[in-house]
Amino acid sequence: MEFTPGADNEDKRERPPRGARAASRGRRPAAFPRFFATAPVSCPYISGRAERKLIVELRGNGASLFYDDLSRAGFRRSHRFAYRPACRGCSSCVPVRIAVDRFEHTRSTRRIRNTNRDLSGRLVGARATPEQFRLFSAYQRLRHSDGDMASMNYGEYREMIEDTPVRTAIAEFRDSSGAFVGASLIDLLDDGISAVYSFYDPQQPKRSLGTWSVLWLVEQCQRQGLPFVYLGYWIADSPKMAYKARFPALEQLSAAGWSEFPAQTNA
Repeated sequence: MEFTPGADNEDKRERPPRGARAASRGRRPAAFPRFFATAPVSCPYISGRAERKLIVELRGNGASLFYDDLSRAGFRRSHRFAYRPACRGCSSCVPVRIAVDRFEHTRSTRRIRNTNRDLSGRLVGARATPEQFRLFSAYQRLRHSDGDMASMNYGEYREMIEDTPVRTAIAEFRDSSGAFVGASLIDLLDDGISAVYSFYDPQQPKRSLGTWSVLWLVEQCQRQGLPFVYLGYWIADSPKMAYKARFPALEQLSAAGWSEFPAQTNA
């Protein structure tokens, strides 16, 4: 397994929070992290609603440890910022994670695992490559052509991959012939793995590569004895985000803390 640490699924959740860079520009470093709220913008997930985020810059030698704690509090990362929704009158974005020690395959996940027995994955450092970018661009053109990520150039893609102050890696997936079929940008936490962004060959829909990549991350945590795979936000009213309810052993975060995801919707 190859891995070079950094400096210390298909949705829009990992794009830089709008207003994040502006919020911190020109401000002097503070002894303690400072949180900022972005201005309301149109919600990309639920029509007719407004989106706001609470953001904080990740910096310094303690960035990774700080982000470990923020992840347990429902935050996600984009570049050098951690964020979580802070929308007034709306709590549709629910942080979710897979509890690895309780994970048991369902008929669906077992089928996907068996379909992809010819695939293998390895962790590599958070470094962009032309091979990754070609697959990323093909994925965006065919799956998200109306999104802003579809127009990203190589420099922007490289920034998304490499601009990280925490422990970041890429899981690359290949078939038995060595063909590159998918990748997941991940953050390595003290209690698991946070799936930041995944992309894959859009010409192979029968493989369900998005789901398979998550199953691979679960197995990676099992190999390393780590308890959780963080999946970002589940949104019941957004088809692009609601699929996460299908994973076994899912947990959700509420004001009362982490608890098992309701069984009746975790099918």
